[in-house]
Amino acid sequence: MNRDARADLLEIYRHAVAAVNGRARVRAYLAGRETGRRVRLVAVGKAAGPMALGACDALGAAVESALVVTKYGHAAPGFPAGLPVEVIEAGHPLPDANSLRAGARLLEFVTRPPAPSDFLFLISGGASALVEVPPDPVGLAELRRAHDWLLGCGWDIAAINRVRTRLSRIKGGRLAPYLGGVPTRQLLISDVPGDDPAVIGSGPLSPAAPAGPPGREPPVWLARLAAHAEAPPAVDAPCFRAIETRLIATSGDARRAAAEHAHALGYRVRLYPNLVTGEAEPAGRRLAHRLRDEGPLLHVWSGETVVTLPETPGRGGRCQQLALAAAVELAGLSGHVLLAAGTDGGDGPGTAAGALVDGATVARGRGRGLDPADCLRRADAGAFLEASGDLIHTGASGTNVMDLMLACRGAD
Repeated sequence: MNRDARADLLEIYRHAVAAVNGRARVRAYLAGRETGRRVRLVAVGKAAGPMALGACDALGAAVESALVVTKYGHAAPGFPAGLPVEVIEAGHPLPDANSLRAGARLLEFVTRPPAPSDFLFLISGGASALVEVPPDPVGLAELRRAHDWLLGCGWDIAAINRVRTRLSRIKGGRLAPYLGGVPTRQLLISDVPGDDPAVIGSGPLSPAAPAGPPGREPPVWLARLAAHAEAPPAVDAPCFRAIETRLIATSGDARRAAAEHAHALGYRVRLYPNLVTGEAEPAGRRLAHRLRDEGPLLHVWSGETVVTLPETPGRGGRCQQLALAAAVELAGLSGHVLLAAGTDGGDGPGTAAGALVDGATVARGRGRGLDPADCLRRADAGAFLEASGDLIHTGASGTNVMDLMLACRGAD
């Protein structure tokens, strides 16, 4: 088969992302499920705008009003004329003043005088930073310091979000009592391993996740901040009885869509059911070894790695760190190509979604005067991959189901 592997991997990635688009997934789920009651709509997360538009597509005039909270640059235009909708763009991955404003508006929105309407919540990844109501006396500076430490600590997302819920008056199910027993449906796009509603967006309407394993305790200063939060509602608390929860898109959906499209392009495909997790650099080496050691195949993985940051990190996220580590292992090998990119269109600081590397990536970057080992050590993979011409830029995708990794090699 004589194909352009780089172009094919980009096409497969884009197809997989489109298959879990928030607008399309919400519209498809809600179609034909009208209850005859009006709804007050709350959408929070990186995919909040498209998800809210999907609800408007399906429910039309049944949407009474809407509050949409999303990341800067991710707002989606096109809401129906005449719909009272408030859109707040806020900080991510670190909360900012607008995150606190969004938290205050959220409480106002759900506690205003009751109307003959239900609640529809649409939650996607990124919600943990985008909307917050911290307990007194925790302020924005302390909240940002906590989030910054958590982002660089190397913990998995479940452990991180367990700490985040302890710094909040709305996370870990704490928002549920404010709804006053009004019938509520929450539709979730999962960006976490295991697709646990308690972890997605730190679970504002789901019973708090259980405590983590020993050794996953934050430093003393952070534990003291977390001590100010009130206990979350119990798992069997009455406030959860009127809440219906549905997952509408996951990383598994994106993986399967990628595999199906690769088959359609004529590739032999190996689809991996287990998520790629752990530190990004060794994960990239493992994926490269799998590609290098097996015959002509197109490999499909998804997951979410971490990068334990040095004191003064460079730029580039976990996908770029993984891709550069893989490129080092593939250096000099013709026809070996690997893509690692966030399905949300973002990967750490900057505008890149990830990277698409091959056997010549290292040589191209070295030719620009950069050393891959040094860039990996300083968590500066983005600088190297920009120099080598291997960054991927897609813009906001309208979804967020962790990261997708694709790799292929030509015939021997």
